[in-house]
Amino acid sequence: MQLHVISDGKKQVDELVNIFTSIHPHVDYMHLREKHKTASELVSIVEKLLAQGVPSQKIIINDRLDVAHSMNLKGAQLAYHSVDIKLARKAFPNLLLGCSIHSLEEAIYAEQNGADYLLFGHIYETTSKQGKIPKGLAQLKKIINNVSIPVISIGGIIPENVKDIHDLGGSGVAIMSGIVSAEDVVEAAKTYQTSTLVR
Repeated sequence: MQLHVISDGKKQVDELVNIFTSIHPHVDYMHLREKHKTASELVSIVEKLLAQGVPSQKIIINDRLDVAHSMNLKGAQLAYHSVDIKLARKAFPNLLLGCSIHSLEEAIYAEQNGADYLLFGHIYETTSKQGKIPKGLAQLKKIINNVSIPVISIGGIIPENVKDIHDLGGSGVAIMSGIVSAEDVVEAAKTYQTSTLVR
């Protein structure tokens, strides 16, 4: 299973760079999800990460296709407000493109129009989505059963429930606070990494 880590938009640049630099050996992909930063600010963060030895092929930029492309990064994660996947795939054929989806209809549309993987959630209760009902494992299973591209689960995921997602056919998990807000980010990343090695 893949392990994606997503920034929370709350860290100072140096802290974020230090976190990603220290955890990258233990994760598959790191998403820069910094909604309030400009393209030039994102480029600066990427340059710092690359200078610290973080592989460009592990970095995914949220929403900003231009930054992902111009910095020769692995890919971009598209949200509901982003450029449509159909346009993005046509313009950037070489980028790994993920789509955040919230329904089966969105999942099928994304797959049919060029998405490489789907990010689906929130699966479990999570403090970042207080008051919103989780999608749950039944909805996750429906998505997995109806698409052929990888489905990455997000929302309230702890190491102990990764196996449940794996057993449904999930291709990976995406973690935000469970890693980037942990007291020991490296230990947290290692724990999640171990949980994704389920057989």
